[in-house]
Amino acid sequence: MISTILPTYARADLEFVKGEGSWLTEADGRHFLDLASGIAVNSLGHAHPDLVNIIKSQAEKLWHVSNLYEIPQQRALADILVANSFADTVFFTNSGTESCELAVKMARKYWFEKGCPDKFEIITFEGSFHGRSSAGIAATASEKMTKGFGPLLPGFVNINWGDHEAMKSFITDRTAAILIEPIQGEGGIRVLPEKCLKGIREICDEKNVLLILDEVQCGVGRTGKLFAHEWAEIEPDIMMVAKGIGGGFPLGAVLAKEDAASGMTAGTHGSTYGGNPLGCSIGLKVLDIISDPNFLYGVIRKAKLFHDGLLELLKKNTSIFEEVRGKGLMLGLKCKVRNIDVVNAGYSKKLLTVPAGDNVVRLLPPLTISEKDINEALNKLDGVMTALSQ
Repeated sequence: MISTILPTYARADLEFVKGEGSWLTEADGRHFLDLASGIAVNSLGHAHPDLVNIIKSQAEKLWHVSNLYEIPQQRALADILVANSFADTVFFTNSGTESCELAVKMARKYWFEKGCPDKFEIITFEGSFHGRSSAGIAATASEKMTKGFGPLLPGFVNINWGDHEAMKSFITDRTAAILIEPIQGEGGIRVLPEKCLKGIREICDEKNVLLILDEVQCGVGRTGKLFAHEWAEIEPDIMMVAKGIGGGFPLGAVLAKEDAASGMTAGTHGSTYGGNPLGCSIGLKVLDIISDPNFLYGVIRKAKLFHDGLLELLKKNTSIFEEVRGKGLMLGLKCKVRNIDVVNAGYSKKLLTVPAGDNVVRLLPPLTISEKDINEALNKLDGVMTALSQ
């Protein structure tokens, strides 16, 4: 008999009932160190007191009102995002998947309004992940994501990741945009070098196509910059954001330059829940905390401590991991054993990690993780390595 919950997840036999900071409490009382953060969602950890207070105070006033009316909290969050980014305008969603849907629509509508209706193809990359909607799986193009769900939304051209010469050859008069993650998360914590991201921006300018960045997982302070593309000193035309911006509350956004967004007029897109007062109040507090230069410097400092510690573990035991990947607190361990065995061994050490493609284990701790907890994480990973070596 089918479960009352549609069985689309292979869930671990764990039931968490409380969280605080970087720790989760299981129903049986065990405490787990959380290096998953809901897959890069709990950017400020669990039950951050400032977020708890914001939720309480806003919930006592107003949770939801339609986008048919002005929403001051939405306006304030849009203003702070525009002030701290390349963007001129913002549309709020509830997830990264929703953000992908709008980014695709926006790019295609842009060219339609420019008198180029045949300019609708979007170049994407092997190993990418842009959600599980019709547009998201068509963009990703992997058999795992698409099998059985055809016919797929047309107009996506999927090419090898990081192959600039191939990318140039695939750009035609039909190319509307290039869609890429500065750091692939699901693909295995693959960091696009800064020079490559600069090169892609140059190619987009040369070939007259839009650049869409998917920063759903790598954005909002995760790399030590507010947005990952800032390391390359470039600007996209459109950017997808979600996960960390809500600190655990469902919130996403599409940021865009005025010209790129020019086709999106009244009636071309909408959202029932997107930009609601409660979600935007939380997002405002998250951005207020994370956009502080001192906070971002702290992410960089803690990331170095964690990265250096992981390198020492690899020197100590070469049989389990072969490489440390990532940037900031978006780290990955390339495994010699099966990555799921590492994840499962972590459970016995009361440690939570996340599997990814390319046989990688993701380490995505809250950005607020303490140095003490980083050292504890390294000790637990050392224990995992010892257990798997026996």
